[in-house]
Amino acid sequence: MKSEINKAQRKAEQKTKQQLNAAVRKYERDVNREIRKYNANAKRNQQIINRELSKLNQTSHISTGYTTSLNAMQQIYQSVGAMYGEGVYITPRQDTVLDLIEQEHANSLITANAIENNETPEENTEDLEIGNKLMLVSQDLNNRWNGAVYALNPNNPDAARHFCTSCRELFTDFIELKAPDADVFAYNPNCERTERGNATRREKIRYMMCNLEFDDSVIDFADADITNILELFHVLSNATHGPAGKYSVNQLLQVKRRVEQGINFLCAISV
Repeated sequence: MKSEINKAQRKAEQKTKQQLNAAVRKYERDVNREIRKYNANAKRNQQIINRELSKLNQTSHISTGYTTSLNAMQQIYQSVGAMYGEGVYITPRQDTVLDLIEQEHANSLITANAIENNETPEENTEDLEIGNKLMLVSQDLNNRWNGAVYALNPNNPDAARHFCTSCRELFTDFIELKAPDADVFAYNPNCERTERGNATRREKIRYMMCNLEFDDSVIDFADADITNILELFHVLSNATHGPAGKYSVNQLLQVKRRVEQGINFLCAISV
């Protein structure tokens, strides 16, 4: 009987060991697959960024403010890459935000070339469904977004301006709802303030990201990203000619994608 018990124990131990080894091998395969996927996406995004930058360098018709915002994003994007490069430990949520930063920068350049050259690549960012995310913040924000999208009608001669007006207010209200002055001041009494005594947008973004534990380069990128979108609105607001303003439907759809990605990024970094 004792021999049979020992035999059964060895058999059970062997089975357990086999199951454990199989689980370890599966985990390693899953991790390696995710690493390959991440590296492929990072390489693809970097190729897009390099290509779109090259195309932009060959044109010079974008407004000065918009060009300045694009250059600022590029510089800060490089700072983020230097800070959170290979070998630096990051949490899963930080990893998600860093991936979105790459997408934001790539999409900002794609949009700039769409506005300048009416050209969008095959890798163009697809539309996002952000209604549910906005609903978690405010019903009014979701309604405003729906109204902005509705304004992008090919038969609307003032499509660009209507869209930009609604979206500019949406970004402002989103940040105010997620980072009221009172909360920002409680979090950092010595924060930077505007001439009117309000917390600056950068300080509000810092508060929104307080649980992510990023350094200032990521905060600066988020602030620069919003600046770029607002500068894009300045460019578009001057479009008043043609069936859908100065810009084609495809150009306006790319602007829509740019704004969607920006809102999605804000949702991702918000506390």
